[in-house]
Formats: sequence, structure tokens, C-alpha cells
Amino acid sequence: MINILKYTLGIFLALAILAGGGVAAALYFMNRTSAPPTKPIFANDSPAVRGEKPKATVPKVAKAASKPEAKGEASPKPTPTPKASESPKPLPPGAYQARVTWKQGLILRAAAKQDAERVGGVGYNSRVIVVQQSEDNVWQKIRLEDGEQEGWVKAGNTQKVGEEDSQ
Repeated sequence: MINILKYTLGIFLALAILAGGGVAAALYFMNRTSAPPTKPIFANDSPAVRGEKPKATVPKVAKAASKPEAKGEASPKPTPTPKASESPKPLPPGAYQARVTWKQGLILRAAAKQDAERVGGVGYNSRVIVVQQSEDNVWQKIRLEDGEQEGWVKAGNTQKVGEEDSQ
């Protein structure tokens, strides 16, 4: 009788140890896989993303242009680029400059409706001019900074650019 009791108690003890070890292993792996990985930092990330101060960099083209040429050829003159605050069309009252904050970019639509025709798009972090808002404040009419294209986008996907950001 005692041998049967020892045998039964041994089996229950072995099952309890196996179950406890399985639970501990499952908890360990669940905790390891549930933590999000650290954000990768790439060489071409902006200094604000990397948490560093911006470094003064000279583009490779500028380095090559600064070297004296031995052939004596005239170097091409750079064409002046318009400033960000200048736009081909004057800004209507209430318009302001903004930056696209939606990571996938935005779809420009012909009207302030979800099923309106798509007339173009604008990429993430691109600068635009918010011309007007719809009466229900769900849509914004924007103009690309080069002034070539206008369209409607969902409101809340742009952020007003401050004076310090535009310089």
C-alpha cells in the first residue's frame, strides 16, 4: 500500500514540476517577445531623430566645385532657387504654410469628399500651403509649395509651420 502511495505521489510531483517548468518557460518567452524592439537609427536620419546636434556638412558637389580646375573652363553658374516663403500665387487671407505629418503621404482630391476624384498626391514631410478649410473642418484645401497643384486632403494630417521652422 505504501509503495502505491509513493508511486502515485511521485507521478503527481513529476507532473507538477513539468507543468511549472512549462509555465515558467512560456512566461519567459512571452515577456521577451512582447517588448517592442528599439527604433533603428540610420545614417541618413535627421539629427532631431538621432538626438544629436546637427553637423555642418558640405555636399560632395560643393567640395568638387571648390577645387580649382586646371583646364580653365568656366564653371556653370548656379540658378537661383526661390525661397520657401515665396510662392507663384499670392496667399489668400487666412492661408498658412504647413508640413505633411501623415507618414504615408496624402492623396489630393478634386472635392472635399472621400469618393472625389484623385488629382495627385504629396509626400510625408513635404511643405504645403493650407488655402482654406471646409465648413465642417474635416477637409483642408492645400496647394503644393511650387504652386502647380491644389487639392483637398483630410484635416489633421498637416501641421502649421512656425517662423523658426521656415528658416
